[in-house]
Amino acid sequence: QVQPAEAGGGLVQAGGSLRLSCVAPGESFRRFSLAWFRQAPGTEREFVAAVRGSGGSTYYADSVKGRFILSRDNAKNIVYLQMNNLTSEDTAVYYCAVTYGSPILTMVRRSEAYEYWGQGTQVTVAS
Repeated sequence: QVQPAEAGGGLVQAGGSLRLSCVAPGESFRRFSLAWFRQAPGTEREFVAAVRGSGGSTYYADSVKGRFILSRDNAKNIVYLQMNNLTSEDTAVYYCAVTYGSPILTMVRRSEAYEYWGQGTQVTVAS
């Protein structure tokens, strides 16, 4: 059982930056694949970014590509989502999701590929 825990959300002005973090305890952290999803009020949860356990390849939604950077520190069991040039469209609750191993490429952006989810952290961008 893995219980991811997010941190780093808050209120920021448009154009600003935030860094989210997700800690996922477990000795096999380097084998975990982790992803960030977000959900704004009245919308469905959407994929933001992911990093696979094997090889560490990263994937981004088109809406955040070039602005968000996902990185992982296997020694600390943590992944970071650096979010730059934020807009009001980025306002949402951000969730960290974890699964053992590496989802096939067609699944890496799908929420059903991830077994364990954090409670979420609110990001609000004021325009």
